[in-house]
Amino acid sequence: MTARPTGRTVPELFEAQAARFPDAPAVLYKDTSLTYRALNERANQLARLLIDRGVGPDRLVALAVPRSADLIVALLAILKAGGAYLPLDPRYPAARKAFMVQDAAPALLLRAGAGSAEGAELDEVVLDSEACIESCSRYSNADVRQAERIEPLSDLHLLYVIYTSGSTGTPKGVAVTHEGVADLVATQADRFRPAPGERVLAWASVSFDAGFWDFALALLHGGTLVVADDEDLLPGDALHATLLKHEIDHAVLPPAALSITDSQGVLPQGTIMSTGDACTPALLRTWAVGRRMFNGYGPTEVTVGCTIAGPVTESDGVGIGIPWTGARVYVLDERLRPVADGEEGELYLAGSGLARGYVGRPGLTAARFLPDPFGPPGSRMYRSGDRGRRDAEGRLHFAGRMDGQVKLRGFRVEPGEVEARLTQEPDIDLAAVVVEGELADARLVAYVTARPGGFVDPSAVRARLAAALPEFMVPTRIEVLDAFPTLPNGKVDRGALATRGGTVARPRTRTFQEVGTLEDRLYDTVARLLDLPTVAPDANFFDLGGNSLLAGRLIGSLREELGVRVPIRVVLGARDLREIAQSLNG
Repeated sequence: MTARPTGRTVPELFEAQAARFPDAPAVLYKDTSLTYRALNERANQLARLLIDRGVGPDRLVALAVPRSADLIVALLAILKAGGAYLPLDPRYPAARKAFMVQDAAPALLLRAGAGSAEGAELDEVVLDSEACIESCSRYSNADVRQAERIEPLSDLHLLYVIYTSGSTGTPKGVAVTHEGVADLVATQADRFRPAPGERVLAWASVSFDAGFWDFALALLHGGTLVVADDEDLLPGDALHATLLKHEIDHAVLPPAALSITDSQGVLPQGTIMSTGDACTPALLRTWAVGRRMFNGYGPTEVTVGCTIAGPVTESDGVGIGIPWTGARVYVLDERLRPVADGEEGELYLAGSGLARGYVGRPGLTAARFLPDPFGPPGSRMYRSGDRGRRDAEGRLHFAGRMDGQVKLRGFRVEPGEVEARLTQEPDIDLAAVVVEGELADARLVAYVTARPGGFVDPSAVRARLAAALPEFMVPTRIEVLDAFPTLPNGKVDRGALATRGGTVARPRTRTFQEVGTLEDRLYDTVARLLDLPTVAPDANFFDLGGNSLLAGRLIGSLREELGVRVPIRVVLGARDLREIAQSLNG
């Protein structure tokens, strides 16, 4: 495409901060600290190597680098070269990453350590190899000029492609440009007022758009981006310790993480933003005291977000606020007419941060990105599928989904994608996926029926799902039913399924909350967390339905109920529950 320059790009915005604060810390990771000068120079050298390998505007680079200072160097280098990044989270199953690479067709793979494109035939640059380090040392470390790029970079060029769950069973890549970044930065400056030198926690993976918010809040304002390993970011004790240790000033966390993390002593006079799911009054009572708290809203189809409420207090109620700089939000009826204040309609999003659309899916793009009849000629709006209303003061309130899409632990999940995977099993006839519980207790549960003569082994099916889907999309429990409850029209009664988990009696054979050995009480705690009658010592926590959030809750429960502290790495790396039990006695 021929791009017309209209606004500033990420490299320009970052380089302005590097020129202002060359000796200030830009990135902290363990014992590594990079100043703005060092980060800029390393990124410039790698960018020139990438340019020589064919990276330029509107060319995707698959990024497979684990959490580290090198990850930030790599991401920035891709953008300085003029390219866009396609993040491949090392924790994603190989099949998921392979699909993303095949679908998005990146020009190059930039990897480090064990990162890979899972068998795809891609030209690659291995960031931590001697060859790459030696090659980069021969390039200039000065800022990359427009004339050096394959073509000049404009804000209409691609910034990243991030994949989200797809209702048809196929993930879809959202293509976002630089165009909304300047307004995102202006919104951060106006609402959050980040000061140079303040520390921002990089909690979200770069595989999610919230990861770019953290990047921008730190590095496009002269702050310090604090990067930590996954195990140090697990909600609960680990996250609390990380916030405390690094004296974090700004953090963006989903309600599920906030609900199980102690708020005492962290982020004093700092800012916290709840996003990714509905914030509750209870969270406001806990987290809004002694700090400024915000509630953000915006799907992946816009540049990270489009509305912010706050600073909020318990008396304010929990809304999603007002549109940020450059954004427009309409509340419309089924005929695309504005509804009156106080009435519910569908939220349509417009403005500078709107994505181009979905990679390789022109039909879906046309169905979701519509001409904006209220905006400038040629502008578009995104049909979000979210219900909402605007109150008399102009503040927006979220009222749920128009379809079956759900948010789980801050992640966007299309039950249809999980159901499609389940029905690929040869012995499964029908499948329905629902969410049971709320916040930290929320879990994805699958109900299935077997084909005539078939046999469904829930444990085996769950293991195969885990090899194909990200952790947050794998059901905690799979239950086999003789038949589904139905509505009068014959459709599956998902409401009845969603409440089934709370009404089905699950007899417990024993309880060791107050008595028994430490080992027995550990097994009881695991059973309660996973909503199981009993667990066997030789069972694996994650095979039973555990996930990273529940691992954090297990550690907190063991500390509170048993008075023992178990390192998170023990739970994450244990082959079975017996191995965790062995750590209880030191």
